[in-house]
Amino acid sequence: MHYNWNWAIFRELSPDGVHTYWDTLMSGLAWTLATSLAGWIMALALGVLVGVLRTLPSPWLRRAGTAYVELFRNIPLLVQMFLWFFVAPELLPRAAGDWLKALPNAPFLTAVVCLGFFTSARVAVQVTAGIEALAGGQKLAALALGLTRRQTYRHVLLPLALRIILPPLTSEFLNIIKNSSVALTIGLMELTASARAVQEFSFQVFEAFSAATLIYVLVNIVVVAGMAWLERRLALPGTLASGGGR
Repeated sequence: MHYNWNWAIFRELSPDGVHTYWDTLMSGLAWTLATSLAGWIMALALGVLVGVLRTLPSPWLRRAGTAYVELFRNIPLLVQMFLWFFVAPELLPRAAGDWLKALPNAPFLTAVVCLGFFTSARVAVQVTAGIEALAGGQKLAALALGLTRRQTYRHVLLPLALRIILPPLTSEFLNIIKNSSVALTIGLMELTASARAVQEFSFQVFEAFSAATLIYVLVNIVVVAGMAWLERRLALPGTLASGGGR
């Protein structure tokens, strides 16, 4: 195959006559990072809560946590994205639904909510596994010292469990960055959608998607390096989290 690469295309003006095609990709990257970070914060908060519920003594709370995980983990992400964007506003009262659909950043908000719920189910499984990996004596010792169950989770179990599950949490963080590309189906101009726009206007398919691929790889390398540094900083001697690297 003989193909003449034209990387100079990214210095040319896009159809708006103001920004270059490179600016288009950078705008898409900004939306990708904003969507991923907001979704990750939501996923981490909900995932920790649901993960804890699945380890409590109450069978009803454990079942509720498990039902949450099975619901959001087993429905394909694309289907959930369409449900949140097209179906959810129709189920609300008419005024509320019309207000949601009229929001200028509705695709962004929908993508954040969808990615947050979808990823939180996966994070919850990791949190549950991390808590259950701890020796049972730690919980009993904390309770024997007079700590309430809430204090035991907050000050003893969760800090240790989160250190243990940092490697799989890194994978989930990388997944949410990649999964944000699904938001192009509801009109969010994230990185993949921006690359698609570049190739449609410039007819430089290989350059547009090669550049997007390199950007995704660089972002993921930065995330992996940052999480590896965090793992080393938070590792405690004598715990599972202190043993070697990935």
